[in-house]
Amino acid sequence: MQVQHRWKREAAVLLTAATILGSGLLPAKGQGAAAVRTDTVKAGPYDMGKMWTFDSPPKDYFAKTYGFKPDDKWFEETRLASLRFADYCSASFVSASGLVMTNHHCARESGTGVARKGEDLNNTGFYAKTLAEERKVPGLFVDQLVKIEDITKRVQDAMGTGSEREQLRGREQAFAAIKQEYTARADWKGLELQTVTFYNGGRYALYGFKRYTDVRLVFMPELQLGFFGGDPDNFTYPRYAFDCSFFRVYDNGKPLQTKHFFKFNTNGVRENEPIFVIGNPGSTERLKTVAELEFDRDLKIPYILTLIRNRSAALQAYNATAKSDSILNEIFSFENSYKAYSGQLDGLRDPYLLARKAAFERQFKADALLGQSAKREAQVGGSSAASGVPAAGSTATGGTATGRADVWADMAENVAAMRQVFNDNTYLSPNPLARGELLTFAHLLAQYGEFFLAQPRQAERMRTMLEMPEVASRSLEESYLAAHLAEAQAALGNDDPYVKAALTGENGQLRTPKEAAAYLLRSTKLFDKAFVEDLITRGGAITSSTDPMLVLARAGQKRYDAASQKMQQVNARQEVLSSQLGRYVYDVYGNNVPPDATFSLRINDGIVKGYPYNGTVAPVITTFAGLYDRNYSFGDKYPWSLPARWKNPPAELLKQPMCFITTNDIIGGNSGSPMINKNREAVGLVFDGNMESLPGSFIFVPDKNRSISVHAGGMVAAMRYIYKADRLILELTTGK
Repeated sequence: MQVQHRWKREAAVLLTAATILGSGLLPAKGQGAAAVRTDTVKAGPYDMGKMWTFDSPPKDYFAKTYGFKPDDKWFEETRLASLRFADYCSASFVSASGLVMTNHHCARESGTGVARKGEDLNNTGFYAKTLAEERKVPGLFVDQLVKIEDITKRVQDAMGTGSEREQLRGREQAFAAIKQEYTARADWKGLELQTVTFYNGGRYALYGFKRYTDVRLVFMPELQLGFFGGDPDNFTYPRYAFDCSFFRVYDNGKPLQTKHFFKFNTNGVRENEPIFVIGNPGSTERLKTVAELEFDRDLKIPYILTLIRNRSAALQAYNATAKSDSILNEIFSFENSYKAYSGQLDGLRDPYLLARKAAFERQFKADALLGQSAKREAQVGGSSAASGVPAAGSTATGGTATGRADVWADMAENVAAMRQVFNDNTYLSPNPLARGELLTFAHLLAQYGEFFLAQPRQAERMRTMLEMPEVASRSLEESYLAAHLAEAQAALGNDDPYVKAALTGENGQLRTPKEAAAYLLRSTKLFDKAFVEDLITRGGAITSSTDPMLVLARAGQKRYDAASQKMQQVNARQEVLSSQLGRYVYDVYGNNVPPDATFSLRINDGIVKGYPYNGTVAPVITTFAGLYDRNYSFGDKYPWSLPARWKNPPAELLKQPMCFITTNDIIGGNSGSPMINKNREAVGLVFDGNMESLPGSFIFVPDKNRSISVHAGGMVAAMRYIYKADRLILELTTGK
């Protein structure tokens, strides 16, 4: 699918983003090639998003924005009805009997895991007609956030002002001590404890979760409904995916009885109505500096995209004959990630968006220095009325007293150091996903051989980790290795010693990466357990072995070790600098700027609203009629095919709402989040964003950013007309 660009760039299309930014020019909205100064671009009021925390709920903001004044009880009930689904999704209670709602794509692996012999739940879906038929999912858990404690001062005091490593060590020691202390407290006993970092270290909290481990599958649609449209429709709108599933929490063998749940409201949503999403957004990087974002744009994300695309292609070729559900899920994950990172990279290459980030950085730097100046004036009796403390934020507390102006320069210098070691640290890394299992193992053997000769004690410790890898498929291993060699050749060049060691044949000519991978796997003895055990026993022999896989591993191992050591130092410094900037953000703006996502519970606000796209207007709500239009338009072919039970729908179903859009701020991890109205009623279930939302990792732009949800009324309609799930309908509509 083509990304809809906000500004036309006819004359600028041949210019790189770096050139455009360097010149200070970019195309203006609606002006085609006409240029404006980038220094006239201003940051948007919500560039940092709306992912508010429950530590300090945005009561005043909600009142000012929506005329809605929720009290402490409203936020408490909302928090307690919301859940974290395992360690990768969100969910919520939607009945008094522990019924849990989440997405089909969150439930898919868990749901298919309870299939019995002869069952294919991807094809048939699942519905438990009685409580007795609900199936327990081994290993699945949901977490409910019940306790919050601010631990900022204690952690920041423990970090002190020593070296980067000393500060980080002090922080980890403080985390461990706090957890140990609170574990023994009666009011926190039995809870799962997690330390949560906000503003990269500007604030810290301790969260206590009640964990429920008896979770049973109640309802899951067929894969073709839950993932209707597959990857082509992913991150697009209008949308027709029935991406929902239901589980139930049990307590002592019986359905959990709870007062904290969201009642279903099937009557729909109205355009411009305020809507709130409660969930656990995984990760955003909106506090990153421009230097960091340029690093991501130029090096990090292009590498990730190449890695994902090549590994997905290898898995798809392999699974054409293997037909494995677990591999299919892995392919879905790769394809989803590829599209997400592609949209993020498009955003980073958009000079307007990067100019907005630069504008915020300039304003933030000025506000931070102004706040520091105001503090000094107050200390010597200056007038607070004339102090210049930013109206947008809370009173600046100063944070670190000196060096604010230098932090951005230090960060840029540190990013430059990251660029220098990126290639060796990335392309020579012992990572099975990147290099395959066997070359990664060879790399570890090469390290062990070096330790054996120079550091026997370290070698002895490492020896316990040297387990021969289980290579399930040589063809897949060869595909991964060939992809790695092609990626290294493209990044490092043919004259690089590692590339030469990998590709040079016996006649001195360069093999292709595919030929080299086939030769290496054909010629190595690392599949031979006796050979490997003998190498490990003799240790030093590894450094002179002529096994071609070990020769290649040695060609990159020392370079990687040096780059990795340097990168660890750079990352430690980066973390401390980011923490300093995070403190400044909180000092200057307080809670008016929400912290980045950290897979911690958030509430964000938006409204039900359409948007212009593809020369027309996106409808606020889609209906089941659109599902069938898409099915017929593609000739009932995958991924738009439908199961047999869906082929002849009753006319009443066609006009029922299926999905809808809002301006809420979401990111990965929000999957499964409930959409609620002011009355704390569930009106929908978030499952995706549109293409325009993909830059949301580093900037939130609400004019075209949309969250996509399954409509509560649509869920009930499908259960009524297709699945005949009367028991579940009654529970959802009555809450009992």
